[in-house]
Amino acid sequence: MADDRTLLQTIGATLAPVHPDGYKFVAAFGLVALILFWVWQPLGWIGVVLTLWCAYFFRNPERATPIRKGLVVSPADGRVSNIQSVIPPSELELGSEPRIRISIFLSVLDVHIVRAPIAGPIEHEVYTPGRFLNAELDKASEENERRSLVIRGEDDTQIGCVLIAGLIARRIVTFRSQGHTVRSGERIGLVRFGSRADIYLPPGRAALVAVGQRAIGGETVLADLASDEGEREARID
Repeated sequence: MADDRTLLQTIGATLAPVHPDGYKFVAAFGLVALILFWVWQPLGWIGVVLTLWCAYFFRNPERATPIRKGLVVSPADGRVSNIQSVIPPSELELGSEPRIRISIFLSVLDVHIVRAPIAGPIEHEVYTPGRFLNAELDKASEENERRSLVIRGEDDTQIGCVLIAGLIARRIVTFRSQGHTVRSGERIGLVRFGSRADIYLPPGRAALVAVGQRAIGGETVLADLASDEGEREARID
């Protein structure tokens, strides 16, 4: 059957819906735009652009999550900013053995819906107040405000996921809490206006992404716990 959709329908099909948590922000931006139109029309158009950006920021796209046993998917959209072996923060209660930490930096242009990296129950959750340093700084993992989750997957595998506030991000909202069982790739939270997500792999497991790579939340495979493949190398052209 031929596709008889109109141009507007085609464009609309490519746009992601706004997450309900963003409705009040979009409405507030729209109200300000109307006031600015009353004050001075050029300012009103600036308000319209900012309102559209706000709707874009809170977009909530669908994702195709690979669900094979052992896969750890990215919890967020963004750039892989750091991969290193570290001792997990004490609030995760993951012991003192070093683990690979994969850090993903979210800019204000990235999707900010956070997804579960693996399937399983959230067995630990803790909120830690702190500072609002640049989320790309390594010390942000220990000094910034953050919300930490530990999900227990198959074979009692524990994955740590830490959502870190930044210079602009001042609010981390979670949709699932301790005791809930989540599916891999399921929406579990939202970080408002730029931040970072850290994933702590089980000891001895390597990252299958590289620094500088773009990750897509719920789709990009960060690690394969069912494989003995070593850390991957990448070239940036």
